[in-house]
Amino acid sequence: MRNSVRKLRSSRGLSQGQLGTALGVSRQTINAIETERYTPSLPLAMSMAKFFEVSVEEMFHAHEGPADDQ
Repeated sequence: MRNSVRKLRSSRGLSQGQLGTALGVSRQTINAIETERYTPSLPLAMSMAKFFEVSVEEMFHAHEGPADDQ
């Protein structure tokens, strides 16, 4: 699952650690989400969306591939 967490975080001038503290998770969790090695739980995804004032759908989206290019 692709996401725009890094872009949103950077646009606010936050470090991974600062975002993790604001959301109650570790810096490593934020790093894993940003590098798409970890898909957050629904409650965490909702908390992130609320923090950035965007919808979950705006922040997280499925991988696009050849079938999605139509």
